[in-house]
Amino acid sequence: MTAQRRPLIAGNWKMNGLRATAMPLAGELATKMNNADDAFFDMLVCPPATLLEAVNDLALETNLAVGGQDCHMNTSGAHTGDISAEMLKDMGCAYVIVGHSERRADHAESDEVVKSKAEAALAAGLIAIVCVGETEAERDKGITIDVVAAQILGSLPEGATAANTVAAYEPVWAIGTGRTPTSDEVQEVHAMMRKTLAEKIGADEADKMRLLYGGSVKPSNAVELMGLADVDGALVGGASLSHTDFWAIAESCPK
Repeated sequence: MTAQRRPLIAGNWKMNGLRATAMPLAGELATKMNNADDAFFDMLVCPPATLLEAVNDLALETNLAVGGQDCHMNTSGAHTGDISAEMLKDMGCAYVIVGHSERRADHAESDEVVKSKAEAALAAGLIAIVCVGETEAERDKGITIDVVAAQILGSLPEGATAANTVAAYEPVWAIGTGRTPTSDEVQEVHAMMRKTLAEKIGADEADKMRLLYGGSVKPSNAVELMGLADVDGALVGGASLSHTDFWAIAESCPK
């Protein structure tokens, strides 16, 4: 992490949360962000669609950003159950996650689909968080670098810049398992991602783009992970459902 890349700590609540528990959680984080006049990181929560409006209303005029967990590639149409990027923007969202491994696996989303969704996000004025990551089988075959590089090249939207796009590395085998790669392995992949981005969007933009790590991030390993040279924050799953754990991860970022 360098001084020109402000850390981003993003919480993906996935399919978790009812108003009774989610609103106090969002409220605690919004209050903490507003009281942290010298906050050296950005904080984002991505609740399920049922909670987006309520959390957005709560976060209005605070320093807590809100985002969607997915968007459709089209602006409107006969797509029952889907949400467009324009709808997220209209609701007050600033970000949207695209290409999470659970979407790639459960909904058979290809790099092409992820790219289309990311481009829809940019067109709507949202910041796209583009997720990439290898499976356990791919890691065991020793092809992690090749797989992640191909995903970056295939999923990055046209017009991507450091201002409108964030890339998140989430090894599939580490998500929700309690397992994490070694720090050297994480840094190796992030360094490769930045090099690949430089080839695609130019070295200057690549050096400014925030690269997040995700996959069983928790307070006990956050200091080590957030201290890596090319890690600029975290995409947090389970630990983002606890305001104390999530805040501790955020404070682990180097100042």
